[in-house]
Amino acid sequence: MKKIIALLMAVAMLVLCLAGCGTKETGKKTFTMGIDPEYPPFSYLGDDGEYTGFDVEICKAACEKLGWDFEVFGVNWDQKLVQLDAKECDCVWSGMTILDSMKEAGYVISEPYYYNTQVLVVNENSGIKSSKDLKGKTVAVQLGTSGESLLNEDLTELKDSFKELVTCDSFLKCFAELEGNAVDAVFVDYPVAKSYVAGKEDKLTIINEELGAEQYGIAFRKGDEETCKKIDNAVQELVKDGTYAKIAAKYEDIVDNLIFLNKDK
Repeated sequence: MKKIIALLMAVAMLVLCLAGCGTKETGKKTFTMGIDPEYPPFSYLGDDGEYTGFDVEICKAACEKLGWDFEVFGVNWDQKLVQLDAKECDCVWSGMTILDSMKEAGYVISEPYYYNTQVLVVNENSGIKSSKDLKGKTVAVQLGTSGESLLNEDLTELKDSFKELVTCDSFLKCFAELEGNAVDAVFVDYPVAKSYVAGKEDKLTIINEELGAEQYGIAFRKGDEETCKKIDNAVQELVKDGTYAKIAAKYEDIVDNLIFLNKDK
């Protein structure tokens, strides 16, 4: 009886092992891309329930070049580097501004690929025409973004003129606050503002004032120069064979500021 029980247990364990091992054992390296799940046009959830966006498509194509399996992991943007260090993802690649503080902390940063500026979005009939009109007003910004850093470091005089700076854990919440008249303006990356305001021009306005020049890049963990180099090289192959431009053509609002397609700018 003991032998029969032991045999049955061995068979059961074998079945469980085969069931678990047959799900995704390709023998390939799996590269996990860390993104902000709500950051169009760079990364967002598509109508089909799959993550998409310019950054997502480029990363997927780069992984195909390298023969890697590709996965997406949605990070909490304010905790993105903590989650990167915890190896929940292999990089942070999602309209991420390159900051000196990241380099000083030892993070490996890719070649910059996008020129960006910060802008203000207001309600159409607010009467706000420039940042000077925000004195005594309430402004929203997303936690963990370069916009928040800019207001706390280089634009402190502007921030101090506000009645209040409201921080939200996603830019969608910032815009919800604006459209609900809980705040007077949203301080946000230009391409995100452009994407969100499209089709809502009768309600929302982007103020024509650039409030900080910056560049987007990809962050890797300290000591991960090899992976960074492989991704950088794969992206350059996409540029050379035309795949990069083909993908970029789907995202008209950002094409003109993509560094690899506008090197003479």
